[in-house]
Amino acid sequence: MNSNERPESMERIVTPKLADTFIEEKVIEVQKQVRDRKVLVALSGGIDSSVVAALLIRAIGNNTICVHVDHGLLRKGESEQVVSIFRNQMKANVAYIDASERFLKKLEGISDPEQKRKIIGTEFIAVFEEEAKKINGIEFLGQGTIYPDIVESKCVKTHHNVGGLPENLRFKLVEPIKFLFKDEVRVVGKQLGLPDSIIHRQPFPGPGLGVRCTGAITRDRLMAVRESDAILREEFAEAGLEDKVWQYFTIVPDYRSTGVRNGQRIWDWPVIIRAVNTKDAMTATIEEIPWSLLNKITRRILTEVKGVNRVLYDLSPKPCATIEWE
Repeated sequence: MNSNERPESMERIVTPKLADTFIEEKVIEVQKQVRDRKVLVALSGGIDSSVVAALLIRAIGNNTICVHVDHGLLRKGESEQVVSIFRNQMKANVAYIDASERFLKKLEGISDPEQKRKIIGTEFIAVFEEEAKKINGIEFLGQGTIYPDIVESKCVKTHHNVGGLPENLRFKLVEPIKFLFKDEVRVVGKQLGLPDSIIHRQPFPGPGLGVRCTGAITRDRLMAVRESDAILREEFAEAGLEDKVWQYFTIVPDYRSTGVRNGQRIWDWPVIIRAVNTKDAMTATIEEIPWSLLNKITRRILTEVKGVNRVLYDLSPKPCATIEWE
């Protein structure tokens, strides 16, 4: 069997009992592979990296070194929540790196989506490499590669989808969940004690809000994306849509329109709401949101988010639109 093929005999992990058995087996495997050495984990807060971190903590305790890099493009309160959960609940060894200014300076004036992605990915590797060099005795890298990553890309996934590791940062890989599907990862995460805020966290693009602040990223538009996204997530949760819609977020494009506020003409941005359902992200349908809820979200965004004068709802399915705008 090819090493990248999921074992045919592997039972689907859909119950807590099966998840417990899987965890026990992987703990033993990790302990045999790593022994008393250290494993570095790039902890994004997404479900995959979080489950790997939790599993490694179960297996080797404080020899799991988690590094959380805040590149300034995360959702509101996300870094604080991730660090708090892993330090206080999971008792993890977590290094928090605030590199937001460094990333935003690199991105100034860059409008091409692919160039933005490349800068974010390259800079993340540079920050991660610098932090890795500060820690003695690192021989292994824990990664949240899962089975669909192998099938779709035929390559190893790294944190924030930044591509391969640099030649001087070649660790031995520890990939305990590489044969699992996303739904199985969530079941395992639940059994490892991760909170629902991590287990049910929405898919989030590697470049973060950088691809939802379209065109050249500016700090004021980035703030508008972050604040409007927080309002949308808060209102969806209150309306009971949090677990019924696969992905929902806001976009603030790099163009303005006229408006009126307090009797004065204004020249501000629109906020675009996107809410989709999908099984495999290859196709996506638009979630029908009650008008009363859309109206409430609109009022809040126009009242609470600085520099915005319109709220739009993207009704485009995939295909022909992609889920993200960039």
